Amino acid sequence: MIDFLLLALLAGLAVALVAGPLGAFAVWRRMAYFGDTLAHSALLGVTFGLLLDINLNLAIALGCLLLALILVGLQHNRFLATDTLLGILSHSTLALGLVCVSVFSENRIDLLAYLFGDILAVSSSDVIGIWVISLGVLGALVWLWRPLLAITVHEELAQVEGVPVGRVRTALMLLMALVIAIAMKVVGVLLITALLIIPAAASRRLTHTPEQMAIIASVLGALAVIAGLGASYWWDSPAGPAIVLSLAAKSARIGHPMTILNIGTEAFNSTEVAEKVQADISFLLSRIALLNQQPNPNPVVLQTYQEMLESRQAVLDWLTQGAKDQQELNQQALGNSH
Repeated sequence: MIDFLLLALLAGLAVALVAGPLGAFAVWRRMAYFGDTLAHSALLGVTFGLLLDINLNLAIALGCLLLALILVGLQHNRFLATDTLLGILSHSTLALGLVCVSVFSENRIDLLAYLFGDILAVSSSDVIGIWVISLGVLGALVWLWRPLLAITVHEELAQVEGVPVGRVRTALMLLMALVIAIAMKVVGVLLITALLIIPAAASRRLTHTPEQMAIIASVLGALAVIAGLGASYWWDSPAGPAIVLSLAAKSARIGHPMTILNIGTEAFNSTEVAEKVQADISFLLSRIALLNQQPNPNPVVLQTYQEMLESRQAVLDWLTQGAKDQQELNQQALGNSH
């Protein structure tokens, strides 16, 4: 195999490996716009690296981490809605980065490589750095998995149980910033969010647990990297956009054939809702059992879980009865037709 293609494959697989579980949390916590803002700000890191004459990869990573901390601080001071704040910062940082790179760089810079990625130009040192950061972020996600799931399900309850919600949320944002910094080399600042969101969104239809969703998302991302690089090699197309198109194609194949045309028009599906409610009930039962095993369970948390369990059980009973009534109506209609 050609050396540059092998290096590109290794770099892409490293990013896909960690983008799966991180993208799952981005989907669960609706952080796609946050990822866009961090990705667009990566160009400012390029500018700082050129001005200060330091390693560009290090400058991009530091820039993303700094903006992530700024966003955390701004979200605590809610003078604007979060989506409005992210919208302003996302496009402002992108525009500022483009202007700064054009004005302050003495040498001519290939902006397309930063906007859409240049995975075929990665070096062996780039691959080593990407793998080190990817494995580090993956290890941190494994370590923080339970607290992250707890704040994703219910932040208030997680705080009552003693989970440091603020620190865990900040850690997730910093980990996302690191992944965006290394993914910039693969798909560029304009397509990074797709690498996080599309595999995770597609894997939701194939899995039943958070762990399964994270693993399948990584697998889908890895397959898309292989397919995208193959398409780039055979048809001489840009590698970054080809990888994203492969992700979109796999997502369309996994979903309903008319999913793209039916967005926002889906009918109420009582079976899917019942499955989700049943999953919530199973989770609550496991948490209650875990609390009851403790010597001195927190009565406030236990009561809250019991109330949530009763409400979801009532919803499940209502859905079950509705399904039975609908089945009887269908049988009567069938009998009348004969």
